[in-house]
Amino acid sequence: MRLFRSLPLLLTVALTLFAPGASADGLYQVETILFRQLGEAPATPQRAPEHWDAGANRVTSENQRSPALSAMVDKLQASGQYQVLLHRAWQQSIGSEPSVMAVTDGQGQFGHYPVEGTLSLAIGRFTDYEADFWVNQMDAHGVLVSSERLKQSARIKNGELTFLDYGSLALLVKVSPL
Repeated sequence: MRLFRSLPLLLTVALTLFAPGASADGLYQVETILFRQLGEAPATPQRAPEHWDAGANRVTSENQRSPALSAMVDKLQASGQYQVLLHRAWQQSIGSEPSVMAVTDGQGQFGHYPVEGTLSLAIGRFTDYEADFWVNQMDAHGVLVSSERLKQSARIKNGELTFLDYGSLALLVKVSPL
């Protein structure tokens, strides 16, 4: 008889243990810092594709948040070894299915920005993260001349600052539940 009274509790515990992704859906703050490591040779120049943000939601003023890693940006810039290219923070609903956000910095011209990229996030026990950023060089008329690319994926722990290295470009990422 005692077993039947404990059964709902046992089922709840079992479901929590065997379905960790089911409780992971929710609202998160995502923060990224894209920077250049001075002294490193840039990757082979190429051009960002015309539809670099295909199917992605945009970081807008409605979902943008105050960055929490400003002290880290100050340290990077003060070292003289790094050039910070982009620092953004936003809130985003993340679940077990990948959610893609487009992030930009600078004045856009002809569909491109000086810094542009997409971030794909999916939450389970860890956060699966795919970054695809372009640092673009444009001529005086705003036409894209060349691009440097950072394409990296990782599995990161929620709430921890993670460093992704890609030659001359690097990315710091933090995904925290709100």
